[in-house]
This record gives sequence, structure tokens and C-alpha cells, in this order.
Amino acid sequence: MTRVKNSQITREKRKKWIKRSSGSFGKKSNAYKSARSAATKALVYAYRDRKKKKSETRSLWITRINIACRNNNISYSKFINGLKKSNIFLDRKQLSEMAIHEPDIFKELVKIAKSV
Repeated sequence: MTRVKNSQITREKRKKWIKRSSGSFGKKSNAYKSARSAATKALVYAYRDRKKKKSETRSLWITRINIACRNNNISYSKFINGLKKSNIFLDRKQLSEMAIHEPDIFKELVKIAKSV
């Protein structure tokens, strides 16, 4: 039986990992072993941070709403509680956009939240 060399497939597999880590610095971008570990770590970070991004964005919205509420002499928690009691169901993203781009409408929401 003849010997089967697998060099082409092996080279393609290695080039795939090196291509994935092409933006890395130094040895991590061109040595297979280092490139593979760098690319794997980058994939782990990317997965983790896609999840983390959602909570960071929500935190940003809450901060923006809080600042707008403080400018209208009400705390964030009392504002949200007042909106819930008056059956106004706007999510934090919408409230944040209103606070930035439409402060007059936001003031009306603050009045409604204070009155309850």
C-alpha cells in the first residue's frame, strides 16, 4: 500500500488559522501555534462581548434617562415607577431617545409620572 501524504490539507488548515489572526502583532500573526491560540482567544472575547454589549447599552440608556430626570427634579426610580403606575409602557431605549431629541415630550412624561 502506498503512503498518503496529507501536506496540502494540513497546510490549508494551518493557513485558515493564520488568516484568522492576521491582525495580531508579531509572532501571533504568522506562527501557527501562536496564531491559533490568538485567534481562539479572539473568538472567545468576541462571543463574550456580544453578550456584554447588551447590558452596557441598557446601562447607557438608564444613565441618559437619569440625567434627564434629574434636570426635571425627579429621581429615575420615581419616574419609572410613575410611568408604570400610569400604564405607560415605553422601553428604556425609547425614553433615552426622547430625553435627548424631544425634551418637551419627555417633560410631559415627567409631569405624568409626578402626578401619580
